[in-house]
Amino acid sequence: MKCFYLFMFVLCCSSTFAQPINIYERPVQHEPSHSFDVLHYRIELDFEGKQRAFQGETTITLRSLADQLESLVLHAETYQVRSVLWENKKLAFMHEDGKLKINLAESVSYGDTISVRVVYETDNFQVDATEFGMAANYPLGIGFFESSEEHPFLFNAYSFPTGARHWFPCYDHPHDRATHETIVTTQADHKVLSNGLLQSVSNSGNGKVTYHWSQNQPHPTYLYNFVSGPYIVVEDIHKDIPVNYWVYPQDEEKALRSFHRTPEVLAFFEGYYGVDYPWDKYDQIIVPGIGGGAEATTATLIGASTLHDERAEQDFPSHWLVAHEAAHHWWGDYVSYRDWTETWLSESFATFSEYLYSNHLYGPEEGVLNLYNKRQAYLNEVRDRYMRPIVCHRWEYPNQNFDRHTYQKGALVLNMLRDFLGEVSFRRVLKHFLMKHAYQPVGTADFIKSVWEVTGEHLDWFFDQWLFATGHPVLDINYEWIDGQVILHVNQVQESVDQVPIYTMPVDVSITTEQVVETKTIWLKEKENTYRFELNQKPQLVDFDPHNILLKEWTFKKSKEELLHQAQHAPIISRLWAISQLEEYVDDEQVRIALQAWVKNESFWAIRREALEVFGRNHTKAFLSIYMLALQDEHSQVRAAGIKHLGKMKEPEFRDLFLDSYNNDDSYVVQAAAIRALGAIGSVSDLEFFKQVSKKKSPRDLFQRAGEWALNEIEKKEH
Repeated sequence: MKCFYLFMFVLCCSSTFAQPINIYERPVQHEPSHSFDVLHYRIELDFEGKQRAFQGETTITLRSLADQLESLVLHAETYQVRSVLWENKKLAFMHEDGKLKINLAESVSYGDTISVRVVYETDNFQVDATEFGMAANYPLGIGFFESSEEHPFLFNAYSFPTGARHWFPCYDHPHDRATHETIVTTQADHKVLSNGLLQSVSNSGNGKVTYHWSQNQPHPTYLYNFVSGPYIVVEDIHKDIPVNYWVYPQDEEKALRSFHRTPEVLAFFEGYYGVDYPWDKYDQIIVPGIGGGAEATTATLIGASTLHDERAEQDFPSHWLVAHEAAHHWWGDYVSYRDWTETWLSESFATFSEYLYSNHLYGPEEGVLNLYNKRQAYLNEVRDRYMRPIVCHRWEYPNQNFDRHTYQKGALVLNMLRDFLGEVSFRRVLKHFLMKHAYQPVGTADFIKSVWEVTGEHLDWFFDQWLFATGHPVLDINYEWIDGQVILHVNQVQESVDQVPIYTMPVDVSITTEQVVETKTIWLKEKENTYRFELNQKPQLVDFDPHNILLKEWTFKKSKEELLHQAQHAPIISRLWAISQLEEYVDDEQVRIALQAWVKNESFWAIRREALEVFGRNHTKAFLSIYMLALQDEHSQVRAAGIKHLGKMKEPEFRDLFLDSYNNDDSYVVQAAAIRALGAIGSVSDLEFFKQVSKKKSPRDLFQRAGEWALNEIEKKEH
């Protein structure tokens, strides 16, 4: 599942690695052995959807990996198995504890192929997702959704991560890839989408229709799916590949707004990865029950909140999610991880691909900000929950591997690898890895080997610390200029707990004088590191890791003059950091003039907002003119910040201003900020207003959450 990100800059500082969750108490997992290889599933399902009932027959074609295969063990949950047949002969079986053990009528030799047919049914499909490590409301297996204002009645499969076993008997593990047919009989007013190409649609009688889909390229069971509902299909195309967007009838006009960049995304990734889109078609379909997307080969499930009106485009574009899910068709589908321990080989690459496309679409400033926000998401998980290696064998449920270490940290590790190898070599590695392991399950060792085969670089030192160890560097940095030398001290102060290493990494250091800007590459190697650079002038700026490549936390005490220079002239993230550090000098006239100039004139919105945030941390009327200036900004995030800081003053005189923003601003984010600002100065007489606001529809329920916050604030005042 994917999360929605708002761009924001958060101050970096050193932290202690508190661990509310001890991952080392989780059991150690190993990739299981298996005695057969499934080649093909033929899944036939006949639904009485509104009764949550279905009858099923699944024919499993498999090849023996044992010299004498005498029994099969499949995963089978939730439904009741009625019979198992082999060449129309009934086989003895035992179905208990989620496993279906089948005794074959005779042993099967190594390499021989057989087909068995399992007949099963359920008259009331119910799954407690918490028993399988998922959230209580997660529709594991099949989700049935009654009609509502938001969507019609529909039902669909959720196979991630172990949901496939709940709707057909299978060997439900990522290292087994098979082709499959999905044949769904459903009510006549429904359309059915599944993986692969549509083979036929037939009238089944009794008010039903049957859709037959076939996926001819092998992929893991967690990527199998189907959806049954009264959809509108908006057609698009990439080269000669059908690209379709399936939406609820009332949302047809939103389909192209939300998904129109899909062909462009596919073309961009083809160029970057060096491998053509490897599947027969690409559908994206709106479903309830999830907040982001869930990859399923050629038939991606997309949460309904992704659809948005024209006004929401500025704050809630869907291209990042379209890019993430499209990238999975190379990373996770074309090549797939062989075990749940290796999930980074899918999710880290797809998350990194979000950055690649953002950088392509919006330019490098938005690109590096995208990476920086991924960094903050990972660091927040470290502070609030735990640290773990990216490749981690300790987990109880597969879903525990789908966290910010797998997504965001893994993406940042790939960015560091790209920087170390260089863009050309990095892209050669990606192409080599994809082409060598096409339609195969892979492990981290396979990727490391591709790096070596393409570049000749033995990078065990890199992968050992970034994939197999825990944590990241926490640096205390300072420098002095003595006798024509810059003496730079970089100390690694991260706690040596839970296998956190002392890091070895190259880092750029930029040194600026009045005449020249020089960039030096240093290597971190020890706990305490000292570097000396000959310099005939006192530096105006010593900038450590100016392009923010290294995943780190850091402190670097600097003078007001150096921070001002850095905030004006350094690369974007370095500028944002320097501006945030100017907070302690906010009463200095020179600093205030500079901050005000950035709020007013800076071309990149994140700089304008960060300068505004420095003023806003004081919450005084002294900076009123700055906040008022921000309300005229062209970017909604800057306007919202201005409203936020005015609201924190809790001055009733701003009520009309907040109401004007709520009623007239074209951004939902700004309107939500205005609701909160009104709540901060509200009284009992405003309760009805906020109750009505809480009922209004808005993206991500912004109005509801802001209105409820305001109601709570008023209640606290009254008590």
